[in-house]
Amino acid sequence: MNLPLFIARRIYGAQGDRRKVSRPAVRIATVGVGIGLAVMLLSVSVVFGFKHTIRDKVIGFGGHIQVGDFMTIQGGEQYPIQMNDSMMEVLRRTPGVKHVQRFAFKQGILKTDSDFLGVVFKGVGPEFDSSFIHENMVEGSIPRFSDKAGQNKLLVSKIMSDQLRMKVGDKVFAYFIDHNGVRARRFTVAGIYQTNLSAYDKVTCFTDLYTVKKLNGWEDDQVSGAELTVNDFTRLQETEDILIEKVNRTIDRYGETYSSRTIQEINPGIFKWLELLDLNVWIILALMIAVAGVTMVSGLLIIILERTTMIGVLKALGARNRAIRHTFLWFASFIIAKGLLLGDVIGLGLILLQKFTGFVKLDAATYYVSTVPVEINLPVIILLNIATLLVSVFVLIAPSYLISHIHPARSMRYE
Repeated sequence: MNLPLFIARRIYGAQGDRRKVSRPAVRIATVGVGIGLAVMLLSVSVVFGFKHTIRDKVIGFGGHIQVGDFMTIQGGEQYPIQMNDSMMEVLRRTPGVKHVQRFAFKQGILKTDSDFLGVVFKGVGPEFDSSFIHENMVEGSIPRFSDKAGQNKLLVSKIMSDQLRMKVGDKVFAYFIDHNGVRARRFTVAGIYQTNLSAYDKVTCFTDLYTVKKLNGWEDDQVSGAELTVNDFTRLQETEDILIEKVNRTIDRYGETYSSRTIQEINPGIFKWLELLDLNVWIILALMIAVAGVTMVSGLLIIILERTTMIGVLKALGARNRAIRHTFLWFASFIIAKGLLLGDVIGLGLILLQKFTGFVKLDAATYYVSTVPVEINLPVIILLNIATLLVSVFVLIAPSYLISHIHPARSMRYE
């Protein structure tokens, strides 16, 4: 039988006496732990949700890894690279790669009767994964993109449609200026999307891969590059290293050199900004655990002082200081466990409420999302509970040594 645990249960179960000074102290300590854990859960959930939402939006426009011409990767200007069936098969068979899709870019101008706008036409083929755009569709539908024939269908962003006053089904002229002069094409607006990622929404519209290749004057097997999606984002660099070894620095039949880069290298500013959020989370976690620890220390000291007589009696009966310390540490653990349960209820309740209702709104122009994104990560939630419990108990070890300074003879005359 564990005597300290037995006594701690009896003490904890006898907290109903309203005259006890420790009653409000226990409540304060419980609430302090609960609020601390709730804030930690909310912070981690929001940061994870925000980071993954923004990351997925950036990836939706460019994949995890892009393979293209060396000059395009290094300089940004559009140079074609051969992407025939054999090269596509090489990329698909690369360990860690989940999906491969070709793309081609062409700059142009959209013009209506009232306004015009410079945009980038992104040509995609039948292998295009449209799930990201589908999740962000506002109106219309996603056309079936082809690499064999042009349908002159266009998928534009809501920013473009608002600025040019376009609706689904409208006809719009596009003008392309290059060394061949000025060429015009008439497109039909098939759909309107909105991701709130303004850097892309302002300039990117989607059309057939065939159309963009012809506008660039490229051969049938030439494109701007290929976008690769990996199975595990945490192992992105491993997949990139394999591509560097297998594909990079090889030359196609037109004399162009293959190269690759990750989405983190394409958008370093966004990913550095997202990494800074981790620092904020660590600061919040440290502060909340400190708050929980301080409230528990103060609560334990009050309880020890109130139970001075009991401590003296236990010592008189032969109980060692270690056993008595363990008794109060068990008692504190019960308080912490109740606080953790309270924090889980409050934190997860608010997270679920935000997830299903989105009642906390954000300025999409500033934060790229219209509501605060949240993500429930069960391993992290369990880890936070365990860490809070362990840290809170650990900081109570030193105050528990106050028991060794209590003398039986003096304490039994305390009251």
